[in-house]
Amino acid sequence: MLLSPLGHMQRRFWTLLLLTLLVLLLVGLLHVDVEMLTPLLGGQTEGLPITNIMFLKTHKTASSTVLNILFRFAERHNLSVALPAGSRFHLGYPWLFLARYVEGVEQDGPQRHFNIMCNHLRFNLPEVQKVMPNDTLYFSILRNPIFQLESSFTYYRRDAPAFRAAPSLDAFLAAPHTYYNQSVSLSNAYARNHMWFDLGFDPNAPVEESYVRARLAEVEQRFQLVLIAEHFDESMVLLRRRLRWRLDDVVSFKLNSRSQRTVTRLTPEGQERAKRWCALDWHLYQHFNRTFWASVRAELGPRRLRSEVARLQARRRELEALCLQDSAPKNKTQITDRRLQPFQSGEASILGYNLRQGLDNETLRMCQRMVMPELQYMARLYTLQFPEKPPKNIPFLKA
Repeated sequence: MLLSPLGHMQRRFWTLLLLTLLVLLLVGLLHVDVEMLTPLLGGQTEGLPITNIMFLKTHKTASSTVLNILFRFAERHNLSVALPAGSRFHLGYPWLFLARYVEGVEQDGPQRHFNIMCNHLRFNLPEVQKVMPNDTLYFSILRNPIFQLESSFTYYRRDAPAFRAAPSLDAFLAAPHTYYNQSVSLSNAYARNHMWFDLGFDPNAPVEESYVRARLAEVEQRFQLVLIAEHFDESMVLLRRRLRWRLDDVVSFKLNSRSQRTVTRLTPEGQERAKRWCALDWHLYQHFNRTFWASVRAELGPRRLRSEVARLQARRRELEALCLQDSAPKNKTQITDRRLQPFQSGEASILGYNLRQGLDNETLRMCQRMVMPELQYMARLYTLQFPEKPPKNIPFLKA
């Protein structure tokens, strides 16, 4: 019997509906990654993973954890990393970045590009562009300046003259100009508008609306994404989407964190003083906190965001159970493998992890990379990338 055109349309409709229901049933029964199907439905952006990446590693902003994510991705995919030259562990900081601070770049030699740049530097776009490809994705991370300053005071207490001279953070914030000498601003980079400084701007500039607006526009124009440390998991979801990476590529354990006993609790008055003292950082943070959530709403929406954050957190718990003796980070004296002990700075007690015993070789290597402190991981990549060079020396591991 011949079907009418209307009958053909009805048959196609019911066939499509049955196929859709079958796919949804398989997803539910077999726990298929729904995101593998979303490109077919117009969801996640299609395309190859992005591998040319410049991450501006700001200070005391959870950036060490992001660096570990990037180092792991680079090692897994055999990508080149713009590493500090010679025995250095940063890219010329606190001076403005110059291309010659990168190992393998000669001042008058041929131009050389790298896939990933993520070590500490003070941003200087023309010089960065000398070592990074034209299609590089730029991103960074910011933290509430109140808590960023508190962390810097503890971590860099012995490095910044302004912090060394102050008996406490409250005393410093009550009369900052008593301790802060603007003429030695490079030495005191940690003590005022630290994130603004990392972006290459003047931390002592007057807080004028036109100036601030112009600098914020510069950052927006160059950086395709600015993450927020207080919303780290949401940041990783958005970063993963932009980079088109797998879930395991952005799962991480918190690195370079401090024990709670070395955290100073500022009074409400102290917090307001910190805002005023770091007013440029405060404007920076407020602006990009707004743009971050605008991007989340536009690209994900609340329901999908909650789902993806839950998946990320569930996978982290799985890897914690697989890799760690227990999920709580340990202080230096409790870490049994000296190679996994993090660098200790100032008055901070920096925490690390112990791995479970009896892991097979492949799992052990994966877990070691996830907990490897940044100095050790940098030294590892340096040796892999430049085997002909003397290895980087990490003195505290030999003490």
